[in-house]
Amino acid sequence: MAKELTSRNDNYSQWYNDLVVKADLAENSAVRGCMVIKPYGYAIWEKMQHTLDKMFKDTGHSNAYFPLFIPKSFLSKEAEHVEGFAKECAVVTHHRLMNNPDGSGVVVDPAAKLEEELIIRPTSETIIWNTYKNWIKSWRDLPLLINQWANVVRWEMRTRLFLRTAEFLWQEGHTAHATAAEAIAEAEKMVGVYAKFAREFMAVPVIVGHKSESERFAGAIDTYCIEAMMQDGKALQAGTSHFLGQNFAKAFDVQYANKEGNLEYVWATSWGVSTRLMGALIMAHSDDNGLVLPPKLAPIHVVMVPIFKTPEEHAALVEKMEAIKADMEAKGLSVTIDDRDNLRPGFKFAEWELKGVPCRIAMGPRDLAAGTVELARRDTLTKDSVPQEGITDYVLKLMDDIQDNIYKKALDFREAHTIKVDSWDEFKEKIEQGYFLLCHWDGTTETELKIQEETKATIRCIPSDSFVCEEPGKCVYSGKPSARRVVFAKAY
Repeated sequence: MAKELTSRNDNYSQWYNDLVVKADLAENSAVRGCMVIKPYGYAIWEKMQHTLDKMFKDTGHSNAYFPLFIPKSFLSKEAEHVEGFAKECAVVTHHRLMNNPDGSGVVVDPAAKLEEELIIRPTSETIIWNTYKNWIKSWRDLPLLINQWANVVRWEMRTRLFLRTAEFLWQEGHTAHATAAEAIAEAEKMVGVYAKFAREFMAVPVIVGHKSESERFAGAIDTYCIEAMMQDGKALQAGTSHFLGQNFAKAFDVQYANKEGNLEYVWATSWGVSTRLMGALIMAHSDDNGLVLPPKLAPIHVVMVPIFKTPEEHAALVEKMEAIKADMEAKGLSVTIDDRDNLRPGFKFAEWELKGVPCRIAMGPRDLAAGTVELARRDTLTKDSVPQEGITDYVLKLMDDIQDNIYKKALDFREAHTIKVDSWDEFKEKIEQGYFLLCHWDGTTETELKIQEETKATIRCIPSDSFVCEEPGKCVYSGKPSARRVVFAKAY
């Protein structure tokens, strides 16, 4: 099966597309630009969702749900917001179909035109803040900490499974606060939650920082982000958190009575991650044999393959495997026994390797008699003979070792491909070779756009951790004074 994958070195983009399809994660649908997330892919997303949902609730947030449709007039109330999303909006203009009089099928009923067009949500700030006006009256109603799990639509011309599709799944947090300081603290806290999730569960090292003004979320005063490096050296924005100031509160007249009885506008944040995390997970760890999944997000931790010739051997092996499976599952491991009798063991090994299962156990009659198993780990592709006695505790420790090893490998790769650059000629050379470049920038949007035009590199973030970047220097492009370095890279 791995031979069906394009090599990463030959064509990284095609390798990614091959892997998403052949590992049964997702496929293109009949609707242009939209994807079908298949059961195995959705199982990974569910583990992400479950983990993040607990992290949100542990920080005081509650889930709610808001409409898919947004009146067009709502998007006009915050000028920067509508400008940022106008070109990506799908618009509903009619509410009914009818049979074509010529019998050729159904057509839009011209008499069913909506009085006001509805926008299929590209993000929910407007509909949510229109709702919050009814929920927030007093300082006692604050802070309001709400999260929504939903789908959104952003019309895309060039799509790619998980990374950029016209419809995708995500969560979006929307909070209201009495003061600017509280809202800023919330935005910082939530980008920290995302960083913790990426590092500890996805095993993806990320840089935490701020977006430049031109890269901020439409309508935000400040945008915090986590940026990850993929194996081709490109950056992927894995999550964002926004301090919205009072922009949306003023646009939708959301005020509260403070303790003195005076009316004040609330302060807002929003923050979100999407199924784009699936793309990050794939591209950060996987290899030419298929997926490499961190155990904390793997739907299946262990697959066991009996190797047999006779029905009697099969029955004895499966009986032993069932006992091992029961013990493992009792301690939190997810285990599958692949005893399909129409496939050879080698085919099964390749299939589970392709799907990224962290640990594979094979057992034949000799292993059964000797009280051992052959254990293979997906991250290193190594095999060992391991005693059956105590196998559960061995595998539990192995899961931690694999999780740590996958993170270390990704971190070592990023560190080897992150360099300081101080000359424009070196910038142009290294950006083509797949590096994160720590460079001085003069702080102007004009310089940022010129660099992007000439190299397709953008400022991924102004780091607030991971790197010591606050040092005086000269802008790599303009030569003007600069107080700190920022991260430039090509990006998805």
